[in-house]
Amino acid sequence: MAPMNIRFTKMHGIGNDFVVINAIEQNISLTTDQISKIADRHFGVGCDQLLLVEKPTSAEADFRYRIFNADGGEVGQCGNGARCFAKFVFDSGLTDRKNIPVETASGLIFLQLEDNDQVTVNMGVPNFEPPEIPFITSEASEKPPEYYRLIVNHNKYAIGAVSIGNPHAVLLVESIEEAKVAKLGPAIESHEQFPERVNVGFMEIVNRTHIRLRVYERGSAETLACGSGACAAVAVGIRNRLLDDTVEVELRGGMVRVQWSGEGQPINLTGPAETVYEGQIKL
Repeated sequence: MAPMNIRFTKMHGIGNDFVVINAIEQNISLTTDQISKIADRHFGVGCDQLLLVEKPTSAEADFRYRIFNADGGEVGQCGNGARCFAKFVFDSGLTDRKNIPVETASGLIFLQLEDNDQVTVNMGVPNFEPPEIPFITSEASEKPPEYYRLIVNHNKYAIGAVSIGNPHAVLLVESIEEAKVAKLGPAIESHEQFPERVNVGFMEIVNRTHIRLRVYERGSAETLACGSGACAAVAVGIRNRLLDDTVEVELRGGMVRVQWSGEGQPINLTGPAETVYEGQIKL
């Protein structure tokens, strides 16, 4: 196989970093191993996720947005990546629209470029139904409960479970500094009750409009920020009547704002997106 020279742009959303590749103007076909190599911080470019910009397959969308974790696995949603995606297609001249419908593996989302260099992403409606997350539970009820009991390393934990286009487990903690992210994160990520693995959020509530959050992402370990994780934590908090409908989420890489009006309504994520540099890699 002849080597490929791939042009890319390095971007980040409050420290959650991405390699963004224009697959509309380049003929791109990447294997799982090649994606892992690009994501490797020692032998490649280095990133939490690789994002592909493709032509849409749906008439409703302007672009197709594909997301690959650092281990090469494809996933359905990434909120920080979506903001970078919007900035990339606009700055690259691929669109002149500031409200951009985008096709993802989880469905259609809308990206809004704001006037203050922020991007708002309509992340869709949070889904608490266990089969849709997916989450295996023996707790039978007509309506999904606010919390589930999860046994991890012979200890019991109360978690909220929700899909934001990808699966999330949310734990309430007294302090994110003292949270056992390195130990509990991978144990819950690969827990047998989450057949497609899960992103794990550790949420500290400061007050009803401010939370602090750390996220252990499936396939990428702990990241500086996770947009869908921020949405998941706020959705769980609002559903449990612990938070108001607009919340500032403080992550290790910076702040985002999440707004949710409640059951059946879409959840919105607002935050910055930054371009770091452009480059080329030979595979």
